[in-house]
Amino acid sequence: ATKVQEIRAAKTEKTFSEVMAEAGDAAPARNFTAVIQNKVTAGQSAVIAEIKQASPSKGILRGPKSPHASHLSFNPAEIAESYEKHGATCLSVLTDRQYFMGSPEYLQQARSACQLPVIRKDFIIDEYQIAEARAMGADCILLIVAAFTMKNDFGEESLKNFEQDPLRQMLKLEAQAHELGMSVLVEVHNAEELALALQLNTPLVGINNRNLRTFETSLNTTLQLLLQIPAGRIIVTESGIHAPEDVELMRHNNVNAFLVGEAFMRADDPGAELARLFAN
Repeated sequence: ATKVQEIRAAKTEKTFSEVMAEAGDAAPARNFTAVIQNKVTAGQSAVIAEIKQASPSKGILRGPKSPHASHLSFNPAEIAESYEKHGATCLSVLTDRQYFMGSPEYLQQARSACQLPVIRKDFIIDEYQIAEARAMGADCILLIVAAFTMKNDFGEESLKNFEQDPLRQMLKLEAQAHELGMSVLVEVHNAEELALALQLNTPLVGINNRNLRTFETSLNTTLQLLLQIPAGRIIVTESGIHAPEDVELMRHNNVNAFLVGEAFMRADDPGAELARLFAN
C-alpha cells in the first residue's frame, strides 16, 4: 500500500517516458541469471549477497542508528567490494526507503564498485518501477508473488493499481524486465504462490523461508517446496541461512543458490563472513 503511494508521487516528478529514456541510456545489463547458472553447473554455491541497512523483522542491522551495531559502517561500495573479493556471485541491494532504509543511490554505489550483477530488492508492482530499476543500473528485479495475491489486504484505494489477475500482471512485468535486458527472480512462500511462479518464464525461483505474517523462518519451507519444482529451474533459498550447517543442508538437497543478507550485515566484514559461511 505504501508503494502504491510512492509510485503515484514519483510519476508526478518524472513521467514514465522520461524514466524509460533513462533506462535506455543506462550501461548494459550484466547477466544475473547466467552467472548463477554457471556457478550451480560447476557444483559451487551461487551466493546473492545482500546489502541492507535494516529490515522490518530485525530493525536496524548496522550503521550509526543501529542500537546494537553502531560501530559497523554502512558503506555500500565498500561492502560490495568485500563481497566480490570473497566470492559472491551477485549482489542484492535494498532500494525501499521506508521499511529497509534503502536507496537507489546505494544500488548505484554498490554496482559501480564491482563487476557483479545486481538485483533491485524492492516491492515491485508497477511497470514504472521496472523502468526505474534499469535506469538506476539494476541487472535483475524481484517479483514477490505475495505482493499480487495478497492485494486484498491493502485496501480498496490500492487495488485500483492492480489488474484482477495476479499472473497476468506478473507476466506483463516480467516481459518488460526481459525487454530491458534484465533477469527476474520470482519469490514464493508457499505452494499456492509457487504454482503461479512456475507459470512465469524466468528460471530463477526464490523460496523465502520467512513467514510474511509471523516473520518466523524455517528452512523446511525450501525443503518442502523444492519437491514441486521441475528440472530446469534454479532454486534460490532465501532467509534463515546463518551457519555452515544450513548451507550443507541445502546443498545436500541440491539447492545451490542462496540469497543471504542478515548474517553478513551483522558481521564486521560482510565479505569475510560470506567466505566463512560458504567455506566448504
